[in-house]
Order: sequence, then C-alpha cells, then structure tokens
Amino acid sequence: CEYVIIGHSERRHVFGETDAFIREKVEAAIRAGLLPIVCVGETLAQRQANDAVRTTCAQVQSALLGLPADQVAAITLAYEPVWAIGTRHTASPEEAQKMHRAIRGWIQAHYPEYVGRDIRIQYGGSVKPTNASMLLSQPDIDGALIGGAALKVHSFSAIVQAAAALS
Repeated sequence: CEYVIIGHSERRHVFGETDAFIREKVEAAIRAGLLPIVCVGETLAQRQANDAVRTTCAQVQSALLGLPADQVAAITLAYEPVWAIGTRHTASPEEAQKMHRAIRGWIQAHYPEYVGRDIRIQYGGSVKPTNASMLLSQPDIDGALIGGAALKVHSFSAIVQAAAALS
C-alpha cells in the first residue's frame, strides 16, 4: 500500500471517528510511510445552516495543523460533501470549486506558499461520467476520489477519459 483513506464520512458518522482520532490516524499513517488521503466535508444540515465552509475547514485544521509543511504538501485532501455521497446528488462545479478554494485558502494562510500550490485537493461525492469533466475543469479541483462509479468499468473508464482530456 502507498495511500490510505482517512476520515471518510462513513467512518466519521457510522463508527464515530472524531477529528482528534482522525488526526492520530494521519500521524500514524505518516509514521508508517503511507500517504494519507484525508476526507473532509459537511452534512446536509451543516450546509443548510450555512456552516459548510467553517465545518470543512475545521476538519482540515484538525487533521493538519502542526504538521510540518513538507508532510502537509504530500497529503491529499478529498472534499466529500456527505450529502452527495451515494445519493445521486453532486455539488455543482461552482459549489465544489468554492469549497476547494476555501480549503486551499486555509492552507495558504497557515503554511508556506508552495504547500497551498502543491497539495492535492480532490472532489468526491457522486462523481460520474456526466459530471466529471465539469468538476475536474475547476481550477482548485486536482482530481476525483471515485466511489461507486469505480465499480462499473464503463463508468470508471469514461471518468478517466474525461480527466485525460483535460490534461
């Protein structure tokens, strides 16, 4: 293994993993030589309360703050709005870009410039062939964390083709 997914919404909400526990897992993964993919994102209730950015950036802060810049630059963040995972609802490209920009802005405010530039921030949350190109063309979206669509060869290959066409 080279990468490990940490903080997925199912782990947070089904198993009760806290931000503090996720931070411990990030540190353990780094010590073990693994590259963390840290999932962050808000619930529908948090979004409806206009608390999406604060909630998501607080998760980023908890997972990263205090880590050295070189370690943070090697981490991948995955913005996965909980309300979009497996629901057939997806953040619009504009909504996803706004959140990715806020996450990158938080990183740029707390780390050297190169960290904000180099860190990968992926979008996950019902990525499918019909929306992959629009999502991946946003300036602060660096890739996608694919869930169910990765289980269907035609869907996954269409997403890969959409990503390849943009590079």
